[in-house]
Amino acid sequence: MLQLFKSIGVRGRSALAVTAALIATLLAIQLIGSASAATKHRGDTTSQRGSATGLGQLSGLLPRNKLTLESAIQVNLSNETVRLPLYPGDAPIPGRPGQTEHVWYVLLDASDAGLAHDLGVNYAPKLENIAISDPAAVQTVTLDSPSPAQNRFGPALVHFQGAPDFSPTRTAVPGPNGFPLKSFSPGAVAGPGYSPFIRIAGSSVVYNAPIVATGNGPFDVVHHTNTGDRVLSVHIAGPAPQGQYFDNYVDMLFVKGFDAGQPIVYLSTDAGQPLTAVLERSTYVPALNDAPYNGGDDFLGSARERLFGFINGQTGGGNPQAQGFQHLVLDGHASEDASLRNAALINALRHGGDLLNVFGDFPTLADPRHAQAYSPLWDAQLGLWTAKAVKEGLNTRQIDENQVFNLAATRPDLLTGVDPATGQPAPYGAVGVDINCAVVGFTGAAPTANLAAPVPNSQFPPR
Repeated sequence: MLQLFKSIGVRGRSALAVTAALIATLLAIQLIGSASAATKHRGDTTSQRGSATGLGQLSGLLPRNKLTLESAIQVNLSNETVRLPLYPGDAPIPGRPGQTEHVWYVLLDASDAGLAHDLGVNYAPKLENIAISDPAAVQTVTLDSPSPAQNRFGPALVHFQGAPDFSPTRTAVPGPNGFPLKSFSPGAVAGPGYSPFIRIAGSSVVYNAPIVATGNGPFDVVHHTNTGDRVLSVHIAGPAPQGQYFDNYVDMLFVKGFDAGQPIVYLSTDAGQPLTAVLERSTYVPALNDAPYNGGDDFLGSARERLFGFINGQTGGGNPQAQGFQHLVLDGHASEDASLRNAALINALRHGGDLLNVFGDFPTLADPRHAQAYSPLWDAQLGLWTAKAVKEGLNTRQIDENQVFNLAATRPDLLTGVDPATGQPAPYGAVGVDINCAVVGFTGAAPTANLAAPVPNSQFPPR
């Protein structure tokens, strides 16, 4: 199963080779897929609201006291969007040497506590480690130094080394069981020199500043030929009256998940592997694949935090136990373009059609050791439910890191990892998949503590 992710993360691999790997993996997981079909769409007879159980507030605007990303202008739960300030820059045009274009970026995280607080973004100290053994994971940018006449009040133009190419068409053709996909292609690919993580020349602070649109408009928010695949609206402000400042802003499709037993929302903007980028509707950034480091999380030099996903959880739009990759493809409209006009997609995601991944550390956790261990760079640990778990309906929705770890440590007859070469069950752990996922807020109570204590030897101390 992991072959779907790790083998295609190798740079320079041709599309034909990727397709061949997919076909081989489909055969390798035939047994698991057949067993999963036995519980496919379990609970279909319930109402559409069934899968939304435990997801917190589902409509209206999220109260501001539930935001971790304080600079967010609003979170609209009725259309699954977070509205963020949009900042200007320029960058080389991919494939056109010597030419530059206008680009637009958002600010999500910073490695310095004071600057994070000042900017209203998440504090992520682990980002200081991101260039260890992978200098391409951070791009050095420069700032304009405008005169007073040029800029009385507002952001300075950022000069990026590289930018994404948003022109490719994202494709996600479902396979016989939804996931694995029959074929796929990312809708956005990093140009030379691009990473969403930036360091301003002369500073050591690392910011999470993904470029989400290019050009001067009009912006394509339906098929995303010049915007990220999660960009649903772009507003460029006109001239402001004397003494005032008007935000440019972007509305982006957020993602639902869980942390410490509570429902959260986050943004997925970049991934280090092509398939991950397709499933996450994010930009494929090869440089992130080697960011430090697989399985690191709480160890020396790591820039990553754990994320827990599930390959073959239950499916069904009305199933309160639905979760995972097959669920996303079968029930979350994964093959379609995301836009505000696609009401079926928005409604499916609003009621639980996302992957519903489980996160590790989170900014609101009561223990500062866990709150400050947050990073937007998520290191995926993918679970494969066994045929026994699927047959008995024990492949239920998971919502807490410790509970997942405990399950993997004590019940290998129910939950395992996967072998990268064969797609068969293997010891649980990191799988070589990393994703840039900045947290936005929580839709129920704030995550403050895990639901269970870790069993002995289930994870690295201190806990």
